[in-house]
Amino acid sequence: MRTDLIRKTALTTAGLAFTAGAIAGPVTTAFAAENTTTPVSQTAADRNGHSERQLGVRYEAQPNFYYCGPAAARNALSVQGKNISVDAMAKEMGTTEAGTNSINDITPVLNKETGKTDAYHSVEISKPDADAKQTDQLRADIVRTVDNGRAVVANIAGTSTDTDGNTHSFEGGHYISVVGYRDNGNTVRIADSADPNTAAYDITVEHLADWIATRGYATS
Repeated sequence: MRTDLIRKTALTTAGLAFTAGAIAGPVTTAFAAENTTTPVSQTAADRNGHSERQLGVRYEAQPNFYYCGPAAARNALSVQGKNISVDAMAKEMGTTEAGTNSINDITPVLNKETGKTDAYHSVEISKPDADAKQTDQLRADIVRTVDNGRAVVANIAGTSTDTDGNTHSFEGGHYISVVGYRDNGNTVRIADSADPNTAAYDITVEHLADWIATRGYATS
């Protein structure tokens, strides 16, 4: 177990636990659009052999503590130019004050709103810690999905550390969007609806894989 990853997990539990008060929201901003390294219509290979790419996100913070699943899906779909309300997302996913049950409730909604029944599928990391094969698969899935102009949605739990040394703690579970990568997918860009003050940050793919462990993610 990594010392920077402390976990309380259950595969289907996705309620978001907070220790610092309520979430302010919704807050909407195009936080990534100005930093887009490669246009959506141009593959990363055209520029640098899949070294890096970031999608433009029309970011919106979640309006309450249990809407992280709908908000993550809404932010993910925004990279495709879609603007869907989090209330509509929540209704489709069956979200309650207990949260959104699992990634399997989000994947069908992503497919419906993308307009393709097979645009996304769910991948589970069942072990308490991701192994090398699962981490490699996550890296490849993120690169492929982002190169296709889509974002990954991940169900995470526990505490992890980003590349700037800041910690992000969601002991009760949370959903985030993965909207870019660099260094061939070894570092990935997160869009996090929990707090507009930390709307975007980078994390290593190894840390993300362990953050997802015992849960899953939706990928193209």
